Amino acid sequence: MKLPCELIVTHILPTARGSLAKELVNRHGMTQVQVARLFGVTSAAVSQYLKGLRGGNNLIDKSAYRDDFYRLIADCADRVASGEDVMTVMCGICRFVKDCGLLRALYVFEGYSGDVNICRECPRFCIVPYDEGLSEL
Repeated sequence: MKLPCELIVTHILPTARGSLAKELVNRHGMTQVQVARLFGVTSAAVSQYLKGLRGGNNLIDKSAYRDDFYRLIADCADRVASGEDVMTVMCGICRFVKDCGLLRALYVFEGYSGDVNICRECPRFCIVPYDEGLSEL
């Protein structure tokens, strides 16, 4: 069985990034270069998100969570455009996926039919910046 984070990275985050990029460019007037800097990717990657060559997922679009997911993306774009950190926003999307039931739907999609114990805590709170971690060694 795959870890919850594996499913989210494979099925959710590319779609979230693509949708968020579209919102930031189309609704908030950001350039592809600005979005690329925020996401830590190239402007070519953002271009692919905008053209739909990256980041699409039929599973989300066919799910009962579709409307809530895209409302969350629009809210996240507003927050990023107002200066909130992209990592914080993306972690919120991950929490939404875990809490609303979409993660369980991903497990079903992957063919798993048993009980799923879904993690609730995000490990990002355990990550220390690289330079701080070195000082503790």
